[in-house]
Amino acid sequence: MSAQSASNDVSKDKLVADLKVVVADAEELLRATASQAGEKVSAARERIQASLATAKVKLTEAEQVLLEKSKEAAKAADEYVRENPWQAVGVAAAAGLVLGVLISRR
Repeated sequence: MSAQSASNDVSKDKLVADLKVVVADAEELLRATASQAGEKVSAARERIQASLATAKVKLTEAEQVLLEKSKEAAKAADEYVRENPWQAVGVAAAAGLVLGVLISRR
């Protein structure tokens, strides 16, 4: 997985989390305005409920895609380590060395 791909996955994860917050806030707003009367309020509530239903479906689909991509990345990493165990050990050792140097600087 490239750095760009990892960055995109982090951005997608944040987007999904942000959308969940927006959906929850919109649902709370709908509950708070449930007692409001009027034709315009009623029409707005119906549009918001329809939009929320669509957003929930798309959010579920996005979560499923992220889950599948994460599984694919884990599988690819596992296959790479099995095919190149010594390179994987070398990379892990180098990462450990870098982390050790960074931690010792504090």
